[in-house]
Amino acid sequence: MQNNKEGLSCIDIREDDLLVLSAEVLKTLLRDHTTGQNIFWATHDYEALGKEYDYHAQILPEMITGGRGMVIRPRVLKTKERQVNRVKDMAEVFTPAWVCNAQNNLVDEAWFGRKDTFNVESANGKSWKATNGPIQFPKGKTWKDYVRATRMEMACGEGPYLVSRYDTTSGKLIPLEQRIGLLDRKLRVIGENTETSGEWLEMAQEAYKNIYGFEWQGDSLLLARESMLWTFIEYYHAKFSKIPLQKSVNYIAYIISWNIWQMDGLKGVVPESCRNGETIVENDLFGNISKQIFCQGCQQETYKGHNGTYCFIRDWGNKDPKTGENNRKIRFIDLIK
Repeated sequence: MQNNKEGLSCIDIREDDLLVLSAEVLKTLLRDHTTGQNIFWATHDYEALGKEYDYHAQILPEMITGGRGMVIRPRVLKTKERQVNRVKDMAEVFTPAWVCNAQNNLVDEAWFGRKDTFNVESANGKSWKATNGPIQFPKGKTWKDYVRATRMEMACGEGPYLVSRYDTTSGKLIPLEQRIGLLDRKLRVIGENTETSGEWLEMAQEAYKNIYGFEWQGDSLLLARESMLWTFIEYYHAKFSKIPLQKSVNYIAYIISWNIWQMDGLKGVVPESCRNGETIVENDLFGNISKQIFCQGCQQETYKGHNGTYCFIRDWGNKDPKTGENNRKIRFIDLIK
């Protein structure tokens, strides 16, 4: 990668910019590890562009780069009509940064046992100012404990609770030192407690391994993944005045592709993967018999019992009993008590 910061301050991370980093990076950010294919559109918004943009079609690099490099854009840059349609069709609502900050502050208040650890909110709560000096940790807890504390944003959209490069409702860029995302806070702590690039990268990988989120719509999911990757580059550049090596960017992209995944949050499966009313033909001694398949989980409106494709995530801290590696693959549904 080139040692420059061109493009780091833009809201809309262009897929062509990712190609400049590496074709492998874009390929990784489009990966769905549950299906072994790419994430798919899961929205009707782009179908007028051709059959390769149909609801169930995979998102391929050539569909969002080059002459089609403006296809996927952050919600705030979409037309008002499309924004309204997304709200109607998928209940897509984006939260102002000040609300994300207030709720993230409550999470940290519980963890630290005190208020105003990372920032102080204004009287009306609609703005904030970052605290000065390194974050102080309570007795019995260390900065590494905080970095490794698991956080997740459900139905994450573009991931405003995780990373806050911009306010998703206004489009306003947020300066690095004033960012309020759950991952932003971890990266601030890492920057305050490491000196060398190696130390920083080691703990940044730990931070990313402990940040999770899922989303239904493929375009929003890709935007969240891109924003998390760009955030990594931005914080590294701010700390060391250079761009991280390609292998470091590739590995962070790989972690993101596992931890930010496409899922129907009400079922724990790949969206629209349950089979209902599908007719199949079976052969027996008396000839062909047709029967219909129905999803028990869908019929009973429960979280378990679906015949769709249950989503897998990585449990990075536990060994896989088969391979011995510290990146055991588990079904997300199995984490639900």
